[in-house]
Amino acid sequence: MIPRPPGGLPLLGHLVPFLRDPLAFLRSLPRYGGLVQIRLGPVSAVVVCDLELTRHVLREDRVFDKGGFLFERVRDFAGNGLVTCPHADHRRQRRYVQPAFRADRIARYTEVMAREARRLAGSWSDGQEVDITAELSLAAGRSLVSTLFTRLPFTGLQETVDDFVLLIGGSYRRMLLPHRLNRIPLPANRRYDAARTRLVRLVDEVVTAYRADPEDRGDLVSTLVAADAGGQALSNAEVTDQVMTIFAAGFDTIANSTVWALHLLAQHPDIADRVRAEVDAAHVGAAGVNVLGVNAPEADALGVGAAETDATPAAGTSASVDGLELTTRVVREAVRLYSPGWLLTRVTATDTELGAHRLREGTTVVYSPYLLHRQSALFPDPDRFDPERWVGVHPQRGPFIGFGAGPRRCVGEQFGMTESVLLLATIMRAWRLEHVPGRTVRELPLATLRPGPVWMRATRRDGLASTGAAG
Repeated sequence: MIPRPPGGLPLLGHLVPFLRDPLAFLRSLPRYGGLVQIRLGPVSAVVVCDLELTRHVLREDRVFDKGGFLFERVRDFAGNGLVTCPHADHRRQRRYVQPAFRADRIARYTEVMAREARRLAGSWSDGQEVDITAELSLAAGRSLVSTLFTRLPFTGLQETVDDFVLLIGGSYRRMLLPHRLNRIPLPANRRYDAARTRLVRLVDEVVTAYRADPEDRGDLVSTLVAADAGGQALSNAEVTDQVMTIFAAGFDTIANSTVWALHLLAQHPDIADRVRAEVDAAHVGAAGVNVLGVNAPEADALGVGAAETDATPAAGTSASVDGLELTTRVVREAVRLYSPGWLLTRVTATDTELGAHRLREGTTVVYSPYLLHRQSALFPDPDRFDPERWVGVHPQRGPFIGFGAGPRRCVGEQFGMTESVLLLATIMRAWRLEHVPGRTVRELPLATLRPGPVWMRATRRDGLASTGAAG
């Protein structure tokens, strides 16, 4: 029998300690075994606390299919996109989406990424106190608009970002509630429904415009609209689902990872100084980071191997950021410590075995990169910020699962890592950031592990007049 942790209550199960501190609750579970049975109100689930068992779940995606209380709520706004779709739809969808994330396309995106990074860094004034969570969310949103959805208007971008943040937070709050309660016209439900309606309407308008003028603009929507494999073109609804999914996943993951990296560097000024020295030495001038595109060093410089990301770059091409190895390790370490996908669910599509236990069809299986990344058996001194732990380590071959693993490993990993490194390098080049005294930095474990407001004081580095607001 799969062990259960103590403290379960009638009807509520383990819901109270989970809601009180979900991260601490997760970290308490491995002491009971590699698999642990929990109940969160009406929801029963098996939590995987062992790396090899987690890898088995991720590798066998036909048996451990996308589903469960998290993805059911995310589907409320993301539809049947690449992240949420079941196994039966995944291979076809990935075949359509993958070309937009080829290394040769990312090499073209880097120019836009760098421009938006310079725009952000150039918008601050010396001594200004900024909420970098809000600032990075908007910058990541602008970059996604410019690289993946070029016809999505900038007008109302702040509202668009706010709506996605609301949906991501709302999906977590709704995931443990009976569906009928989410239909009650409470203020929170009305705000959630209004945000979803606005976003779907906006994306539908964009897709319709692309259909009317199907010129290939080298972005995601152009790729999806033009895709037609064996007469199986994507419908407008399917394209809308992909746009909703990738925009939500992209801006939130990129922004959060960069915010956590800046937060960590402010706590470790010695490492921050080394990052600045690296950025200064990496052919960085007043115009910003030197972005390399075609014929750049291998993508492995970012810890991403083309073959292992299912990418098929053109011969002799890849994308990288020259000389920013430490900066890349800082981002990777931030993702390890604060994995955006802190809690994820699968559902067994048939009766199966996991470890020494039999799981019946329909069993909800929970796995957590956060839980695994904080285990001392996998990462020595796991709570310590240590970018050097990545020296000589290929992140896809060790215990790191910050971007997933197996057939459903994140298709946008190289895109996200590239942009986060560019954002971090550009900001560190121009500014010294210190936490504003009296402002607490909080972890918000919602649908993703978001930082709350992170207020920092920006002090311009000596000798740098400006990074250029628009690039």
